Amino acid sequence: MRRSVRSLGLLAALLPVLWTGAPAQAQTTTVKQTAECQGDWLPATPTSAEIMSGKLSLLGLPAVPVGKDVNWRMDPYRNRSWQMVFHSLRWMARLVADYETTGETAYLKRAIEIAKDWVADNPYGGRNTSKYAWDEHPIALRAPALVCLSRHHSASWLTKTLARHAKLLADPRNYEAGHNHGLDQDIGLLRIGCRYRNTSWQRLAVRRMVRSMKLDIDSQGALLEQAPRYGLYVYERLHVAIDAIKDCGIKPPAELIKRHERLAEYVSAATQPNGYLVPIGDGAADVQAPRLTRPASKVQVYRAGYVFGRTEWDDRDSAFYSIRFGPGRKFHGHDDHLSVTYYAQGRSILTEAGFHSYENSAYRKWTISPEAHNVPIVVGKRFRPKARTSLVGKSIRADRQSFTLTDKAYGVRRTRSVLVNHGDDLLAVLDTAGGDLRNLWHFDPGLKVASSSGGKVVVTDGDWRATLVQLAMPSCKPIIGQRVVIGQSRPIQGWVSPSYLKKVPAPVVISPAARSLLTILVPGTGDPEVTCAKGKVTVQTPGGAVTLRVGSSGTLA
Repeated sequence: MRRSVRSLGLLAALLPVLWTGAPAQAQTTTVKQTAECQGDWLPATPTSAEIMSGKLSLLGLPAVPVGKDVNWRMDPYRNRSWQMVFHSLRWMARLVADYETTGETAYLKRAIEIAKDWVADNPYGGRNTSKYAWDEHPIALRAPALVCLSRHHSASWLTKTLARHAKLLADPRNYEAGHNHGLDQDIGLLRIGCRYRNTSWQRLAVRRMVRSMKLDIDSQGALLEQAPRYGLYVYERLHVAIDAIKDCGIKPPAELIKRHERLAEYVSAATQPNGYLVPIGDGAADVQAPRLTRPASKVQVYRAGYVFGRTEWDDRDSAFYSIRFGPGRKFHGHDDHLSVTYYAQGRSILTEAGFHSYENSAYRKWTISPEAHNVPIVVGKRFRPKARTSLVGKSIRADRQSFTLTDKAYGVRRTRSVLVNHGDDLLAVLDTAGGDLRNLWHFDPGLKVASSSGGKVVVTDGDWRATLVQLAMPSCKPIIGQRVVIGQSRPIQGWVSPSYLKKVPAPVVISPAARSLLTILVPGTGDPEVTCAKGKVTVQTPGGAVTLRVGSSGTLA
């Protein structure tokens, strides 16, 4: 960002005189806690003790020494996310928040030194200014941190830089509408506007916030950024935003409250029985969701492109599944349309490759690709990432649900029918297309492949077993020749990223090519009996027989 912003002057007429904090010498004192510095908007790491020792640990990466005179152009991990967090200065605000709770004046002194040094070394448009310093997201996240500091320190350099931040945040050319960055920009502008009683900034921030969240969260409560993990982030940030509006003496708009409540239901629907969000899009398996408001139904179909189903809310051993459809990839989405995840009997069974980082690496590109998801791929056809997938049929009963989806993501129509049976747990998927197809099944890294032969793949977790069976339809003959890939580098395949910058080997089953492919996953057994007769497939599960009807149009019931 290098757009020119006119000189802001001394702002003497605009900004009130700030209260001057305690003396800088090392001592403790009683400090009034402020709304701007307290709350859950600050990260837990690094701690104030780490910062005071000259160390900085961000994003779970090893701490790096920063010393007293910080080098703002440092990039120890060549990582854009690290740079963004570094320049957000929220870690500086950690010192101020702890100063308020402990009275340790050394914390405030060091916070002032850090912020003043950042302002001096990163003038807007300066030749030696870090290229990340004035990106739109660091500006948004840094503004509340500087407002927090302003509660305890008065200086012209601080008021001037806050005014600069407000001007940039208010500039529509910099605004990210309908996105989590836009929400952070609104929070930053609101905090500055409230701190300095600038009602035009306050009104603009709240007005944009309502409009932006209506673009980002649909009327059902689904986040349109295509990743449940970001649904949780926006939920948490909206909570911060609503508190900031109240702190400003403004009544939060009813529309914001409504979107916040419905987003809570979406996040709950996307939470697996183990308490972790399903890793769809830019989401990792280690993201634990708090207990939020739950939808009325255990099966939720969102027009934004999600099916989330479960058998119970509070039973870790209950079944859960997700299915993706809807608009083509955008924001934090992946090329995962038609993908299915499955959790049953206390275990994640089918999962996704997850989120590794935002670095422009071959591995990052693979995690986004269809090959990193549980999808059918049409052989010899080029993938079209902008294709829309439609949900064309559904049947929802307490003990069984089925869904039919279709698109032309490979230029020819492909159709997937998904059936989930509860009680006697079973997942069945029928794939057809205008040509040969193959599909991929990414198993959780906690599962081991015990055998693969005769069209059956058995995975284990200790004494527990699950079996994947593949049949050609309508002949119902076993399809043999599945490949199991684990931790392959060329081409990349057989990995899962359970958390940021982590990847672990995990088994993926790649089917042979077929015109029509029925895949059945049976949890709890390593040897299910499967029989076919007159369009019906009967599977013997540990709890009893389950019968599927295979329609001539490529549907399951």
